Amino acid sequence: MLKISENPPVLYPEQCFDQDHEGQWFVAHTKSRNEKALAWNLQKWEIPYFLPLREQVSRRKGRVLKSLLPIFSGYVFFCADEEQRYRALTTNRIAQVINVIDQDKFVREIATVFQAIASGSPIDPHPRLQTGERCRVVAGIMMGAEGIVIRKKNLTRILLEVEILGQAAAVEIDADLLEPIE
Repeated sequence: MLKISENPPVLYPEQCFDQDHEGQWFVAHTKSRNEKALAWNLQKWEIPYFLPLREQVSRRKGRVLKSLLPIFSGYVFFCADEEQRYRALTTNRIAQVINVIDQDKFVREIATVFQAIASGSPIDPHPRLQTGERCRVVAGIMMGAEGIVIRKKNLTRILLEVEILGQAAAVEIDADLLEPIE
């Protein structure tokens, strides 16, 4: 686990949203647990990037440990021309590069996330679950249960199916306890 001071900067360079850069923004879907290593590579090559990180505090054996974890696990956003994009791919840390169609909207969205991080307010990842999407309960008494998200009168529920019977039951649950099943 890295010390807080050993992590790459969240934003490189600090004004990368304000400046006009050659190239366009891309979303790098990284290989597992390669976000920070990719950020270090991009910084070394002076390729602008944004890696949203949040502080997590945990306790082990009576010690308090602080670490920085990606808000969007598995993703790093970078601004590059075609040559820099190719260079990023040569790191072998990227599983896929996603092209951003609406550059202006994307920059506004990620700049807002950066603004939230810079404010010092607590920020946590939150899956955006759609009605009808398959999900899994990640904590609590129903941890591990799988179902389909439904909404009724502003309440989130999951539909628990018993396929062989052709029936289901719905249970109310806190949306924060759900993650999408891919």
